[in-house]
Amino acid sequence: MAEKVRQVYGEAAQEALGAAIGRHLRPGTVVHLRGEIGVGKTTLTRGMLRGLGITAPVKSPTYTLVEPYQVPRAAVYHFDLYRLGDPEELHFFGAEEYFSSDSICILEWAERAGEALPPPDLVLQAAYRDATSRTVRLEALTDKGRAVLEGLAEDNGDMDGE
Repeated sequence: MAEKVRQVYGEAAQEALGAAIGRHLRPGTVVHLRGEIGVGKTTLTRGMLRGLGITAPVKSPTYTLVEPYQVPRAAVYHFDLYRLGDPEELHFFGAEEYFSSDSICILEWAERAGEALPPPDLVLQAAYRDATSRTVRLEALTDKGRAVLEGLAEDNGDMDGE
């Protein structure tokens, strides 16, 4: 497991971190976003989608559970499982079919799915520091996740303490 911690100051910086992450996401990658409500999971996701090249408006799929996007290198699926009542609901709309070697899946509130979906390659844990800043811990659990962290390190040098 590899881990980096990033301090972000303001929504624009949080979205920029997401964009930097998105530039390094490859097909077959699963990203989980964790943190309290309002901490900026959707802001990070919007940034990742921008980093992948998506210019369309990004809306949270709180009621639809998943919002699909397409970029030249992959299908991208943004899940928001906040309103998921039971992990079995995921099977009713075929959620497991979204996870393939050709797709990138970004999940907010993934913990609500239990063991119903594939495990993450990368976990982003956002936490409040104060009213305008956040701490984002990036935890790579697989080689795909580690490749994202390595790409970020090459872009920005060592991310620790920033």
